[in-house]
Amino acid sequence: MSRATLAIAAAVTSFFYLTLPAWAAEQMPTPSFPHPWQLNLQHPVTPVAERLHDFHTFLLWIITVISVFVAILLLICIFRFNEKANPVPAKWSHNTMLEVIWTTIPVLILVVIAVPSYRLLYFMDRTTEAEMTIKVIGNQWYWSYEYPDTEISFDALALPAEEIDVSKGQHRLLETDKHVVLPVDTNIRILFTATDVIHAWAVPAFGVKLDNMPGRTNESWTRITELGRYYGQCSELCGVDHSFMPIVVDVVSKEDYKKWVETQKQANAGALSSSTKLAAAQ
Repeated sequence: MSRATLAIAAAVTSFFYLTLPAWAAEQMPTPSFPHPWQLNLQHPVTPVAERLHDFHTFLLWIITVISVFVAILLLICIFRFNEKANPVPAKWSHNTMLEVIWTTIPVLILVVIAVPSYRLLYFMDRTTEAEMTIKVIGNQWYWSYEYPDTEISFDALALPAEEIDVSKGQHRLLETDKHVVLPVDTNIRILFTATDVIHAWAVPAFGVKLDNMPGRTNESWTRITELGRYYGQCSELCGVDHSFMPIVVDVVSKEDYKKWVETQKQANAGALSSSTKLAAAQ
């Protein structure tokens, strides 16, 4: 086989790899995407994100009550104990009962916050019923992904601004040349590591944000309940191109995920075969 024929075969294989599956190129729904004047968190699509939102709301109520209480005390001090309303100040300086109360109540508030907080941290840590595993590797400045169960791996680089097509629903600084593909309603173990400095893989809709540390493997998990395309970014200052490490995850049905896996395996096998033949021809 001539070198020209081998080169054509390699080009066809590369085209096949980059253009399949179809959903990677088409505009998918984005169930959780920030919008102008948004006040709340992004729409949660995992059990972890839902619990994080509930905990956030719980803390918001506690903070609101504390803020209102402190504001009332300030107003009482301003209007009741100013020099005009109270020209003769009291001579006492201590009240044992009051000091016990203002020490005990904050401690009780911290306990009330700590119990659900530790429960949530334990729930977020890992799953004992993982149905698949994906490994996320941080690099300066792009992401690498490995699917140990299927021996699929690839790098995902940010698309430059001049290649962004707004008509296709693409977003500046949030698009990558290859997308992570995950199945819906599946317990997914996520392993995190890095090759150089500390990065942080974060997708707000999943409630996942964990450091990628060189020489160490951290673990978390997710179970995505809604189909669509989700975005994230590196959330650890990792160098000059820190803002150019976006994350794009396409969540598809389990059937489509199986098709994607087979497509990637065929493409990888074809690319490997073409590379081997080219090397032998040289």
